[in-house]
Amino acid sequence: MLETDQTLLVELKDSIVAFDAARVREAVRKGVDTGIVPPSILSEMAKGMELVGKKFEDGEYFLSELIMAAEAMKEGMAIIEPYLKSEKVTKSARAVIGTVKGDLHDIGKNIVASLLRSSGFEVFDLGTDVSSAKFIRKIRETEADILAMSALLTTTIVEMGKVIKDLKNAKRRHLVKTIVGGAPIDEKFAKQIGADASTNDAIKGVQICKLWAENRK
Repeated sequence: MLETDQTLLVELKDSIVAFDAARVREAVRKGVDTGIVPPSILSEMAKGMELVGKKFEDGEYFLSELIMAAEAMKEGMAIIEPYLKSEKVTKSARAVIGTVKGDLHDIGKNIVASLLRSSGFEVFDLGTDVSSAKFIRKIRETEADILAMSALLTTTIVEMGKVIKDLKNAKRRHLVKTIVGGAPIDEKFAKQIGADASTNDAIKGVQICKLWAENRK
């Protein structure tokens, strides 16, 4: 990547952290015009939101800053989404996605949902503050192949383990691949709760889901 491109991506991330919607729109447009691949632009915006989420958890940012940063992110997403065309999955696949109970953060989830749709998945986005019962009900209803769960707060990640446990009790666990993500999530935690995969990178998360879809029997 050219140094000028890298500088632009850093500016984009910093603009998200500064919740400067005008700068975000300008940086995204410049990125597209100069040939930076859309996933790289999206990834940099996501990094900015991760920093915002950390500042929020540390008490440096408050709800108002979190909302403003999310709005700036949405401005950039509106520009970049039409360019997010990737190789489609060759087999149709259904994914249920949502932010777990007690957590209202949805930026990362929205990015993954958007990328999954652009990759040919049928996506059922349950939104935020989703109970285990609602996840299980939607999986039964849609016969989904993949369950993607998101959380930003350390106090809510335990809900992911509850959902997976309830999925087993509902006799659906062997039919559904599970992936979890969010700032507090790491591979060790994912293994502890029995998830199939974890990532804090939306692009990698979608790649994992595409691999699962391609390898289905």
